[in-house]
Amino acid sequence: MTVTLITGANKGIGFETARQLSALGHIVYVGARDAERGEKAAATLGARFVQLDVTRDESVAEALATIGAAEGRLDVLVNNAGILANEAPTGPAALRAFDVNAVGMVRVTEAALPLLRKSANPTVVTVSSSMGSFWAVTNPERPEFGIPLALYAASKAAATMLTIQYAKSQPGIKFNALEPGTTATDMTAAFGIGRPVQESAAVVVRLATLGADGPTGTLRDENGELPF
Repeated sequence: MTVTLITGANKGIGFETARQLSALGHIVYVGARDAERGEKAAATLGARFVQLDVTRDESVAEALATIGAAEGRLDVLVNNAGILANEAPTGPAALRAFDVNAVGMVRVTEAALPLLRKSANPTVVTVSSSMGSFWAVTNPERPEFGIPLALYAASKAAATMLTIQYAKSQPGIKFNALEPGTTATDMTAAFGIGRPVQESAAVVVRLATLGADGPTGTLRDENGELPF
């Protein structure tokens, strides 16, 4: 069975991705900072809970050690945890945005690499955003052009670049970044926009279930590869 870890999986796209992958037969670990919410989500899904705060090295190390002891490997990592960071740009706000959206991805990926290398088909999916695409935010025909989310966009650009660099340095593991589509979640509630979470999670699932010959080192949405 495929062993999968999803960060930030107690709600939103992460939760629905966990539900869909569980339905496909994956052993899913719901990673969540809040133990009560994470355990409740895992119980609802029939998945397994692991406490994981992507901003704390020791929490990440303990979570991956737990999975390693129980499973001996990790086949799929979904770096889903993220924050909108829609406040005015300040030093502390920038540190928070990058710590979760980019540095957190590094923490989890680095801790997961030894277990991923034990998989026959290791795959890493980072839920990024086309807001982090220079092509999209400078294109007047794209909706990203008119959305002023400086810290979110910059931190997601970093997450996408990190994904591409990991694909280069770890050729035996598939790394892809993803624009899941504007989704109705807690993050977009203030804007009153977004499609059902099931549709966006299906895009994540598609990348999380790639065959051994699947793409790597790309930024993608449901229609294929996006310019970066």
